[in-house]
Amino acid sequence: MFQQLAARLQEAIDRLRGRGRITEEDLKGTLREIRRALIEADVNLEVARAFVEEVRERALGRKVLESLTPAEVVLATVYEALKEALGGEPKHPQLKDRNVWFLVGLQGSGKTTTAAKLALYYKGKGRRPLLVAADTQRPAAREQLRVLGEKVGVPVLEVQDGESPESIRRRVEERARLEVRDLVLVDTAGRLQIDERLMEELVRLKAALRPDEVLLVLDAMTGQEALSVAQAFDERVGVTGLVLTKLDGDARGGAALSARRVTGKPIYFAGVSERPEGLEPFYPDRLAGRILGMGDVATLAEKVRQAGLEAEAPKSAKELTLEDFLKQMQNLKRLGSFSELLKLLPGVGRALPQGFQVDERAFKRLEAIVLSMTPEERKDPRILNASRRRRIAKGSGTTVQEVNRLVKAFEETKALMKSLERRKGRGLMGMFRR
Repeated sequence: MFQQLAARLQEAIDRLRGRGRITEEDLKGTLREIRRALIEADVNLEVARAFVEEVRERALGRKVLESLTPAEVVLATVYEALKEALGGEPKHPQLKDRNVWFLVGLQGSGKTTTAAKLALYYKGKGRRPLLVAADTQRPAAREQLRVLGEKVGVPVLEVQDGESPESIRRRVEERARLEVRDLVLVDTAGRLQIDERLMEELVRLKAALRPDEVLLVLDAMTGQEALSVAQAFDERVGVTGLVLTKLDGDARGGAALSARRVTGKPIYFAGVSERPEGLEPFYPDRLAGRILGMGDVATLAEKVRQAGLEAEAPKSAKELTLEDFLKQMQNLKRLGSFSELLKLLPGVGRALPQGFQVDERAFKRLEAIVLSMTPEERKDPRILNASRRRRIAKGSGTTVQEVNRLVKAFEETKALMKSLERRKGRGLMGMFRR
């Protein structure tokens, strides 16, 4: 998501690069391009207008017309305005000793999947969650949560057809007490569209359970429709925070940029993949940096720490073997899509062409090549003569040329590491060691 918007915003700002001075007309032209990029990304019209006006006022306040580096000043100004539009300082739900959270949203928004993701996320932080499948009309919705609950290792309490809110409250309280559950996540009813019957059911259930948080799950790919949905739920049920799903999709991203300003509610979490682990706390500053091609080293560092890679002491270039090379490739796979990892590096995202994707299958082919080697060959690839390389190519289903390229890449990596060591570097993972 945001690829088209990111490309357009960066293009508008880059037109100012290399100029010692810019005129007021230059600034107006850049702001027009920014406004056009926002509208094309499906950002709410009023939000786009307010955003551009805020950038204009900040830029003039910083005397951008007198600056010797106008592009950098405008970039910093757009970054700050973008961060504010997305929520400013990050906000996350405050946990107490016992918590009841409601998840509301339309059917298909990813609400049930998000409930399971939240359960797994907080389970990893030492909480004892309980999932509640509270759609009294749709058995299929309850079954879906039961399956997801088994997948993430969290128990699920299923309501009965037509069960009253009072009965649900009693059973939830008893289950939470007996099993010492301190975070109850209620997956409420969802419909294909908002109707009075749905809202009335939610209002009654909320009155019975008295949730601490009401999280509205919004599909970021629905565009402007998501804003009317958010307003309707907030008016009838009272929303405390937002969860945006499918931020890894190919939508234009306007809903994500508009939701915070239109609803006034903080964005707590973002769904970044369909995997159970694909939920991240939402940080406005980090997303703003990604959109503008400034990278997101903080998120990259977190991914490294969560994967347990920062504790692994990197070897010197002299000690490095193809076994280590294989392990590092496997470590990169644990961090997620390599294409997305590249975009987290400062400056790299801006340099990548729009729609750039790394062929993840290439990693599997490299892995197959190394696994087809003997332990001695992985330790010392200098013994790989022509017949050995043919055997490896046949065993891995690749070609001799691919084997040659891997060996060459390995030698070049060792040479680069030697250069980094001379500068007291310790490799990519060493960047994130404490």
